[in-house]
Amino acid sequence: MTWIRRRRLVKKRRTFTGLTLVAAISFIAGMADAVGLMLCGDFVSFMTGNTTQAALAFAGGDYSHAIILFGALWVFIFGNAAGIVLAHSLSARRSFVVLTAVATILAVAALLPDSSHARVQFYLIVFAMGMINATVEHIEGLPIGLTYVTGALSRFGRGIGRWLMGDRNPTGWIIQTVPWTGMACGAVSGAFLTNYAGDRALWAVSGLSLAVALATALLPRPLHLHFQQPIHRGRCA
Repeated sequence: MTWIRRRRLVKKRRTFTGLTLVAAISFIAGMADAVGLMLCGDFVSFMTGNTTQAALAFAGGDYSHAIILFGALWVFIFGNAAGIVLAHSLSARRSFVVLTAVATILAVAALLPDSSHARVQFYLIVFAMGMINATVEHIEGLPIGLTYVTGALSRFGRGIGRWLMGDRNPTGWIIQTVPWTGMACGAVSGAFLTNYAGDRALWAVSGLSLAVALATALLPRPLHLHFQQPIHRGRCA
């Protein structure tokens, strides 16, 4: 086997592994969003929707609801930041560490009685959904969104436009269907599960997150490092 052929084979396996992980995590995100929406009444990962809902609540005079939703935006941001810090500070097996933390936070949220701690439960789920985005940041240099699919659909649509214009390199835009498919399937599963199990559905999301975390523990360490953007430390001139 030539060096070039071996390199292509390694890249193909790495891409397949990354896309499988993206599909699994997007499934978790879709499931959590459906469960969270049905239990809490607001989105836990769709921050565009929460921004619009907050604006409507504010304009309609429901200031308390608007503040809760605007607060969720910052909780989501801090969750993303915490995920990056966790991924780059504690272990070379970054995906495993982040997903285990997500599973733990969701389990804590599931333990809380939603009647008396509804807001805390909501914010914990939002924080976990922000954190999960640090699991996979890119696949072979292509940006991937895990808890939101508007960007993926936009990149997919632009890819179709480029294909119509004669660009025959489909890889970069076809893979954008993976997170959407995963999230859509997860949302359907989460909705059915919540209808059947009620607030216990959150335990299923936590358990699935832990199962995927354990699966990533079997991956070689270089793959964990490969799926995140490197941290460039330095001083400004």
